[in-house]
Amino acid sequence: MSQKLTTERLLLRPVANEDLDNVYRGLSHPNVIQFYGVSFKSAEETKEQMQWYADIASEDTGRMFAICDKTDGTFMGVGGFYHWNKIHRRAEVGIWFLPEFWGKGYMEEVMEALYDLAFKKLDINRLEGFVETSNLQCVKALEKCGFYYEGTMREVEIKKEQPVSLAIYARLSSD
Repeated sequence: MSQKLTTERLLLRPVANEDLDNVYRGLSHPNVIQFYGVSFKSAEETKEQMQWYADIASEDTGRMFAICDKTDGTFMGVGGFYHWNKIHRRAEVGIWFLPEFWGKGYMEEVMEALYDLAFKKLDINRLEGFVETSNLQCVKALEKCGFYYEGTMREVEIKKEQPVSLAIYARLSSD
């Protein structure tokens, strides 16, 4: 599905092969990957992530978008949802921005566009966010976007040989 979404300042379009260098730039940046589940050491390695984006689209298990400036097309990050369970009408949300676009209110715009798509057009009832408990910026952003804290999965993942706890946040179509 080649769907595009727009907000006041942003164009969200399907991630394309031409985005490889920008995705690599983001997913190799130490500030971006600090709390992200993947990181890459080369553009060649980043093709794995590009394939994941393509698989989500072709398997219809989510929607991932390149987040771009609406006026000049500048690539800013990637966002959308995945692990879409159509039976239970839920999906997991994920967004990352290049650091130069942090703190400018873009996440709220992206989330509003995703709410409209997920809740009104795709009949998703629940969007979930799983965030490392130490990622206070993301926690604050999710709460600002209307997500509710539901609990913490203690030491549920291992990262750099250390246990990591994940906070569970969710927003329902009725919220």
